[in-house]
Amino acid sequence: MSTTNTTDLTLRPPRSPRVRLGGFILLPRILDKGRASLAAKLGDYHYAGKGMDRHFFNFVGLDHEALKAELAKGGGDLELLTWIQANAKNQRQPWEIAAWSEFHLRRSPDSDHETITDFAEEVKKFNPNREDIHTWFDLMDLDDYCSFGGKA
Repeated sequence: MSTTNTTDLTLRPPRSPRVRLGGFILLPRILDKGRASLAAKLGDYHYAGKGMDRHFFNFVGLDHEALKAELAKGGGDLELLTWIQANAKNQRQPWEIAAWSEFHLRRSPDSDHETITDFAEEVKKFNPNREDIHTWFDLMDLDDYCSFGGKA
């Protein structure tokens, strides 16, 4: 596999979870992490069917290792989207993808006290005065920014 187009996640973060491909949020970020994993340039990130990524893999019904094997062939984003659409166990309609993406775009840690507390502690690590971080994607973007030298 050529690594010339591989995202080096030791130098910069993957694409924001908000960026879409085929209507799917998270997918471009997952592709960046998968490519970086194959090139041994993953840094502190993880490529696997866990964390936020698991929501995508569960939604489409795809194994993360199968996607990684396809990534190893060196295809571009559009080629990979086409492969995902052809190989997903759960064939989704555009309205389902849009609803799923919007849900996760706005998803916040409101499930239980422990999760809310953990979320607040994570935000505090960056800046205890930040009151504008409400969603998981807000936190992920902040973490990416600060991890590469930005000031919260």
